[in-house]
Amino acid sequence: MSDELKNEVPADDAAVYVISVAAEISGLHPQTLRQYDKLGLVSPSRTEGRNRRYSLRDIALLRAVQKLVGEGINHAGIRRIIELESAMANMAIEVAQLRIEVDALVEANPPKGLARRSRSEVIVYKQDK
Repeated sequence: MSDELKNEVPADDAAVYVISVAAEISGLHPQTLRQYDKLGLVSPSRTEGRNRRYSLRDIALLRAVQKLVGEGINHAGIRRIIELESAMANMAIEVAQLRIEVDALVEANPPKGLARRSRSEVIVYKQDK
């Protein structure tokens, strides 16, 4: 990606979208976004004037919340699902980092007489299709 394009495209976690734009991108009504914020399901960043600013990550989370609502899950259940998915993703990243460290240590200090484990693929997040 060129430097010019990098400067034009905001990062996934850059809070740049006002509520009307976030609502349009997510396909939800602005009042729904306010309700999800009030319930603590999706908490956008705030400006000094307390206006909401959504990131692409927030918008993706809004869509996920709406999908779960459509499946009949209540708000408390959705909050718990979001917490668990976040914890699982963080643990998967930590496990991947630990595997890298262990592999580097084993490479630097090969064990005598132990079979070397085969490398396995780490899936951090599997998206439904």
